[in-house]
Amino acid sequence: MSQDRLSVWAKGISPSPTLAVDAKAKALKAEGKDVCGFGAGEPDFDTPEFIKEACVEALRAGQTKYCPAAGLPALKKALAEKYQLDNNLEVDPAQVVVSPGGKYSCYLAILATCGPGDEVVIPAPYWVSYPEMAKLAGATPVIVSAGEEADFKITADQLREAITPKTKLVILNSPSNPTGTIYTPKEIEALVEVCLSAGVLIMSDEIYEYLLYDDVKHLSPASLSKEAAAATITVSGFSKTFSMTGWRLGTLVADPAIAKAVGNLQSQTSSNATTFAQFGALAALQKRDEAQAAIAQMLEVFDRRRLKLLNGLNAIKGITCRRAQGAFYLFPSMSSFGLSSTDFAAKLLEQELVAVVPGVAFGADACMRLSYATSDEVIDKGLERLARFCQQL
Repeated sequence: MSQDRLSVWAKGISPSPTLAVDAKAKALKAEGKDVCGFGAGEPDFDTPEFIKEACVEALRAGQTKYCPAAGLPALKKALAEKYQLDNNLEVDPAQVVVSPGGKYSCYLAILATCGPGDEVVIPAPYWVSYPEMAKLAGATPVIVSAGEEADFKITADQLREAITPKTKLVILNSPSNPTGTIYTPKEIEALVEVCLSAGVLIMSDEIYEYLLYDDVKHLSPASLSKEAAAATITVSGFSKTFSMTGWRLGTLVADPAIAKAVGNLQSQTSSNATTFAQFGALAALQKRDEAQAAIAQMLEVFDRRRLKLLNGLNAIKGITCRRAQGAFYLFPSMSSFGLSSTDFAAKLLEQELVAVVPGVAFGADACMRLSYATSDEVIDKGLERLARFCQQL
């Protein structure tokens, strides 16, 4: 079919490179190839049994119909309580929107606040979908880069310089995908101060807020003050914390006017997130002891894998990797080999059957993203193959 029949939005959008890498790795595995996949952005654990059981019970009870577009009232209430207990944030359930996936929560946040002529400031390395979402809203993404030497974190001065009269929204993601970086409370305070002084909104993507290591602390920007709460859209979800990626349940908390706009947009696009899935999410919030035990068990395994992969990468000549303290990614630099990240990743997959995501997808061509949400066996085997590959370059 002719490209002329496509809309300007469809022609301007790029497919998700992380999903593409994962799909290619799975296709090779289906052919019988022994692929070491480091591309997937999802925990390799099953959803905790008590969450699945709550969903099963909801199905058996006939919870298979429409519910309010913005989410089950009980789930919105439980989320408001969660934000008060865990994030020191006063939230009314009316400020909460439950969406079909954290990705959709992000998109709705941007779509509800940004349009043609607006600019969206995005720190790089960034999650691959942020710039594309800004473009889908008709806005212009403005990229602010931070390198390995800065721990992949932008400064308040960099942010201040990037903001113009056209800036409508600044995106913060801590802990970060793809780097695993987490901003300190002081760094968050400085960035929020810049945004409030400039009168711009903040979208804080906190999907990895519970996946923390080395005793670091997470701080929600919206918790800093009433002014910060009014200016911040906090997005998250259940995918990473509870290994519920396929359930497609995202969350959003915002000023009442923004939350209402997001709810209206959702009502005209996706309607509600799957009703019976929301009962599983409700159990995850209400049964806190079981939830914390499940998270702790997952974190213990992730932490061990993090250090195994980190030490293994830094032992390979030509590769440097900083110690990430959040999420389940490492973002090593391979710039010493003189290859683009796309070429490096393509050759690595072709020659050694190791799948990584090229850093150019995240706005950092000198790096590559490796997920340690995979088995110890894959990590050991993948490191051995990567070392052999690098030695040949």
